[in-house]
Amino acid sequence: MSHEPVSPSEWAAFRAAHTPGDALAATVVSVVPFGAFLEVAPGIHGLLHTQEWRGEPQVGATLNVRIRQLDDENRRLSLTPA
Repeated sequence: MSHEPVSPSEWAAFRAAHTPGDALAATVVSVVPFGAFLEVAPGIHGLLHTQEWRGEPQVGATLNVRIRQLDDENRRLSLTPA
């Protein structure tokens, strides 16, 4: 599933409020062979890799996650279960 690119202003606002290690409630928006994409804020999606799953996430489910890594250059983030 492709996601709309995050605008620089959306990313900047998210980055101003969050750092690696922050806990968030996120909604599963899609499940792909290598992981699940979760929406952590409007327009901001992160990847929970399959190696990080506790059970298999279902689309629409809310999961508690932590920010593992933020990639400012590509405006991406990786997640881990909280």
